[in-house]
Amino acid sequence: MIFPGQASQAVGMAQDLAAAGGPAAAWLSQVDGILDDTLTTTMFEGPAETLTETRNAQPAILAHSVAVSLALRDLGIEPSLVAGHSLGEFSAAVAAGALSPDDALRIVRKRGELMFAAGQAVPGTMAAVMGLDGPAVSEVCARVAAEHGVVVLANHNSESQVAISGEVEAVAAAGEALKAAGAKRVIPLNVSGAFHSPLLEGAAADFRAFLTDIPVQDSTVPLLANVTAAPVTSGTDLKEGFCRQLTAPVLWNGIMETIAGDTPPAVVLEVGPGKVLSNLARRAYPDTKFIPVGTAADLAGIVETLAAL
Repeated sequence: MIFPGQASQAVGMAQDLAAAGGPAAAWLSQVDGILDDTLTTTMFEGPAETLTETRNAQPAILAHSVAVSLALRDLGIEPSLVAGHSLGEFSAAVAAGALSPDDALRIVRKRGELMFAAGQAVPGTMAAVMGLDGPAVSEVCARVAAEHGVVVLANHNSESQVAISGEVEAVAAAGEALKAAGAKRVIPLNVSGAFHSPLLEGAAADFRAFLTDIPVQDSTVPLLANVTAAPVTSGTDLKEGFCRQLTAPVLWNGIMETIAGDTPPAVVLEVGPGKVLSNLARRAYPDTKFIPVGTAADLAGIVETLAAL
């Protein structure tokens, strides 16, 4: 099972799950009480600008993803391996039994608040880069950073799709340098800060302090960590990865190579809103079956779908 990260939110998300009953609806009915907020109203009704705010988008995506994973568990469908893209790592940790749903929801709300505050204190931005591999992008970023300030590779999503992150001027300068180096496109991202970069070191320190008293158990199945792309089961190691995530690149390409490279699994479920990760992976791993599961309709047919494989 793989779990999506930020930008997978959309107004109306999980509303059908809340209406369908069962464990997904039961969980969603608790979300507002856990956060002392009206997050589900924002999820179901918007407005989109409010839902897109980092402090709301992150817990909204986790709430949706956890609702689906609880429904899958109720159907007898459990993961053998989990991974999540950035924020999705916390949804993955719930599915692997390392975090309680309540704690995970509180964690990602705090994470979103800290990431937003960091962006206000030290302005930064991100950009998607198409058509250059990770090492080439890292080399250009290092060269540009020496003259313009912080800019680093932040997300290594596939062989030809990465994201860079850093100070506003440095990201703009890197974009021009990357196009000169052969990038097909450089697309500015609508984000509130320089996520997965050294500009979030202060937020990472505060996040580490926040996590001190939150229990992270050993996982029941391996979790492929964002910061190493390696399998982790130790609760201590998982917590360390959660902290390092804010300033380290997301090694999603390495994670997907581990999942679907030499020995492809029978099926990979993308659990939560949207199908961004499935669409990205299908092009690179055509021999693996990727199935997005994010709606009540998806859940209604998943047992039959899996039985037919």
